[in-house]
Amino acid sequence: MMAHFIVELLHQLVNHCISLSIKRVQIMQRVASVDVYRGFVMLLMMAEVLNLSAVSAALPHSGFWQVLAFNQSHVEWQWLSLHDMIQPSFTFLVGVVLPYSIASRKSRGATFASLLKHTIKRSLILIFLGIFLRSIYADQTNFTFEDTLTQIGLGYTFLVLLAFCSARTQLIALGGILAGYWLLFAIYPLPGSDFNYPAVGVPEDWPHLMDGFAAHWNKNSSAAWAFDTWFLNLFPRESAFLYNEGGYSTLSFIPTLGTMILGLVAGNIMRADFEHSTRLRVFLQWGAGLLFAALLLHFTGINPIVKRIWTPAWTLFSGGLCFLFLTMFYWVIDVAKKDRWSFFLTVIGTNSIAAYVIADGGIKVFFQKSLYIHLGSGFDQLFGPAYATLVSGSVVLLLEWWVLYWMYKRKIFIKI
Repeated sequence: MMAHFIVELLHQLVNHCISLSIKRVQIMQRVASVDVYRGFVMLLMMAEVLNLSAVSAALPHSGFWQVLAFNQSHVEWQWLSLHDMIQPSFTFLVGVVLPYSIASRKSRGATFASLLKHTIKRSLILIFLGIFLRSIYADQTNFTFEDTLTQIGLGYTFLVLLAFCSARTQLIALGGILAGYWLLFAIYPLPGSDFNYPAVGVPEDWPHLMDGFAAHWNKNSSAAWAFDTWFLNLFPRESAFLYNEGGYSTLSFIPTLGTMILGLVAGNIMRADFEHSTRLRVFLQWGAGLLFAALLLHFTGINPIVKRIWTPAWTLFSGGLCFLFLTMFYWVIDVAKKDRWSFFLTVIGTNSIAAYVIADGGIKVFFQKSLYIHLGSGFDQLFGPAYATLVSGSVVLLLEWWVLYWMYKRKIFIKI
């Protein structure tokens, strides 16, 4: 049922793409809206240092801070917050820029063999960089593969290979990935009534457990959890891996590849010889179509929208939102030319790997400690204790941006 639904949906999308008669153009310059979109995504990640949840906890009667805090944290299981769109957006944009990257390398004489060699190297760097960042505060290497960078790295080589295929092949691959991933969960046996949920980090009274067919996608009792209890224990660990506290899984890289394929579709549309109005219309059609498909899967009970295990419905739902985000930024920046406000985001977006490392690595902690050393332990009390993390976090965020601005002015861009 799931496979037939996705194949039929993608068949219609393929026919739509073919009817557009896309003519490729060799555009090598950066697309400003893509950099701004990526900068917006990375700013959301860097802004975690503001710790808005602490502000909300100190001001429990403020709905304003409750809304901000909710959207700076991940939902427990189903649906999403704004913060949940960081990883899919970052992943989606990998696919968007890939046609430009391949065209640029080809124009400099790169062969398929050299491109493939570079791709495999990049995949490995992304995987090991993700593991390295997750191991900074550990006593030994933390072999974990659910990090954004490792998830992209695990699927990136397959994405590049698909970039050399036709649009039809790319969409058939997307349908096969989502249908196969759905089937893996659907045929995995449901836990029995005596299943010990607390032993896998899920309280017995946890309100987010699903029942019926949707229970195949419950936290730490699914096919992805079973795979990780085998796979992650193949690596040296301080103690045996029993579960991921957040419910994240290694196998999410499979549907994450689906998100990158959707980005690849968007990148091909971006590079096509279209009028602005046509490109915007196609983006909107893709966004609306993916959202409709995801909601249909969710509300018919075929597949729930869960980000932490990247369900097929989440791939379609978040992919639709990514198309709508891209539409908005493309219209404002590239069509309407309302870009004076966007420099702050452009500085971040043009150096996204550096921004990721700054936000997820030890630089943030270094800045925080340095501020308290040099400005005193009470400098964050400027507006009272409730806003302490907002004050200290804002200063750290500006310092992080200043590092990226220094790199931007000197044309230092970290590429993998």
